[in-house]
Amino acid sequence: MNNNQNLKKRIDPAFTLTHDLVLHLDEICLSLDLPGLPANRMGDQLWCVVGARESYLKAIKMGGWQGFSCSLAAPLVKPAVLTALEASHQQLDEIEFSGLSETQVDLAFDLLEHEVQHHGQLIRFVYGNRLTFPASWNQRYTV
Repeated sequence: MNNNQNLKKRIDPAFTLTHDLVLHLDEICLSLDLPGLPANRMGDQLWCVVGARESYLKAIKMGGWQGFSCSLAAPLVKPAVLTALEASHQQLDEIEFSGLSETQVDLAFDLLEHEVQHHGQLIRFVYGNRLTFPASWNQRYTV
């Protein structure tokens, strides 16, 4: 397996973790922010995740950045968020990583970094609102 395939093997579980968290949380949690701190809502964090996935995956396919866009119109509706996360995960599965250019690899790393950076933010949201984590997050991040 080449290094690009290893990169895909790192992005895939990061995507799965995001899905696991949304599946675990009640829909009302998507409306929560960090009380007393400047923060947007958890659903807005997930809107950014979906938009970045869609935008970076498009850039990887096209060989360069094409701009940011997000298809998630209802970031506070759990079924809509789950559907968008699943669709973007499917888009990842459709990309053949073995023949990527250096630019495409850099974009894939940017995508992974963005997803994991949001995991850190989502951990703060869960702690800040005294919520719980799914087992997969406990295993990955020891939360």
